[in-house]
Amino acid sequence: MEKSEVLTDLDVASTSKTKSVMKKLPEVTLAFWIMKIAATTLGETAGDLFAQTLKLGYFLTTIALFLIFVVTLVVQLRSSRYNPFCYWTVILSTSMAGTTMSDFMNRDASAKFLSNGATRLGWGPQGLGLGYPVGAAILISILLAIFLAWKLSGMTFQIRDIVTFKGEALFWSAILVSNTLGTSMGDFLSDSSGLGFAGGALLVTGALVVLVALMKVPTVPNVLLFWIAFVLTRPLGATAGDFLTKPVAKGGLDLGTVGSSAVLLVVLFGLMAYAHGQERRTAAGQAREERESVTRRGD
Repeated sequence: MEKSEVLTDLDVASTSKTKSVMKKLPEVTLAFWIMKIAATTLGETAGDLFAQTLKLGYFLTTIALFLIFVVTLVVQLRSSRYNPFCYWTVILSTSMAGTTMSDFMNRDASAKFLSNGATRLGWGPQGLGLGYPVGAAILISILLAIFLAWKLSGMTFQIRDIVTFKGEALFWSAILVSNTLGTSMGDFLSDSSGLGFAGGALLVTGALVVLVALMKVPTVPNVLLFWIAFVLTRPLGATAGDFLTKPVAKGGLDLGTVGSSAVLLVVLFGLMAYAHGQERRTAAGQAREERESVTRRGD
């Protein structure tokens, strides 16, 4: 397999042993990245819907969405094989929880972050006010610690080859932290960098194009490219979500969190249904090939 194929099919099983186990995670194709961006954009708009539009606040919303993440993760861990609806529901829940976790860490109850003269959002602490640089530094440190523990465990980073409970636990821990980190990056680009929503999205898109070009460089590990791309698609979703929902005066389209979330949810579920159909067709094709192989051996 040439290196240019690896990021779009990162973890093709190379031995009969890995082919014999039930995969729990998807192949990394172009459809994977489209669904990832759709899920993270929906995570941004839905997180803001609960925390800001419904005024539940960052604290209560973070607790509620983290519990939803735990429930969806248990369903995913208990499944015996890859199910697109289970997998992408967990991705969505990490994106929503990551949005409010990032907001709670980085923001506070100042007028800079609370619009229309509000001084409170919901019950409980209004935010730690760490700021985006400090919040990002903390999240990067946590993410590196997870990857170090993953490395020391001796388990593979190739996601399709992850078939153990411990491997999945490390994978989903990295996903949750990376989505929270990506939210902080996206909010920094949109709110503090001066680039605005569209400018931030263009910058992240440019960085992703660079990653695609690096696929041609033999010395750059493909697993590293995957995780950098995974983190960067989150700020792309964050800036895209803000662009859809924020007022025109702030550079957004002012579509609102409710309408934007509803449209994105329909899009994501449509993509899930497509992925599920693809999985069923692939499984049927593999079963047919196995039957034909058994028939040929019998002859």
